[in-house]
Amino acid sequence: MPSLIFVTHPEVVIDPQVPVPEWPLSPVGRARMEAFAEALAGRGVSAVYASAERKARDGAEIVAGRLGLPVAVDPDLGENDRSATGYIAPPEFWEVVAEFFGRPEESIRGWERAVDAQARIVRAVRRVAADETSGDIVVVSHGGVGSLLTDHLQNVPIGKGSRPSHPGGGCYLVIERNPLALLRDWRTVEDGPPGPS
Repeated sequence: MPSLIFVTHPEVVIDPQVPVPEWPLSPVGRARMEAFAEALAGRGVSAVYASAERKARDGAEIVAGRLGLPVAVDPDLGENDRSATGYIAPPEFWEVVAEFFGRPEESIRGWERAVDAQARIVRAVRRVAADETSGDIVVVSHGGVGSLLTDHLQNVPIGKGSRPSHPGGGCYLVIERNPLALLRDWRTVEDGPPGPS
């Protein structure tokens, strides 16, 4: 059965002078996505989706370019809306992220609430999974999106599910398309391609 491969974008160029949604993939991130795209080449992928953020589009364009496919952009696959604060440098950023997941019914510093972001993300992934394409679907998105999606798929409270393990991103899940169900938990893009459908 064709599945959905959900990938978190890998390393980015962090520039506090540039809005976070416009950060591109770094050379390391691009190289990691190129290797993953090569590993996907024989799998029968027939659609590639991305969030509207540049880092996700960059990753999706690498995959789609290798496979000869277009990229469909869905803004609902984007990270939680953090525009109220803009860039926050670590370690403070990670403290705010912990609050975001720890108090999902509250808006932390004006950010989109985790419960609202999760509902939006699950709707978007269901919509993508219903694509009538005949093969696998690759979605390139973000770590926070993947975490909220995993919580839903594992039927656990927000913040209690498994998480991408690589600090630079570049991790993937394999998901059954209908109904949505987790087939393979988080692996890094270097852990080899998902097995054939």
